[in-house]
Amino acid sequence: MDVKALDVRGITDITDTMVVASGTSDRHVKSLAERVTQRCKEAGFPALRHRGERDGEWVLLDLQDVVLHVMLAAGA
Repeated sequence: MDVKALDVRGITDITDTMVVASGTSDRHVKSLAERVTQRCKEAGFPALRHRGERDGEWVLLDLQDVVLHVMLAAGA
């Protein structure tokens, strides 16, 4: 839900693009992050780091040129 891609080149040296998305439940957040991780690995771009998948309220995936934040939607 509410997926936003932000071009952060020139703002930070950490990444070029930051993607922010939300899920409807902790299970949904975990599932979204797992699917992105799986698809990136299949495409030859495995995640360098991932954080937060245990709790599922917020997951961060570092895909080098892209950083993905998947968060539990407010009020969910």
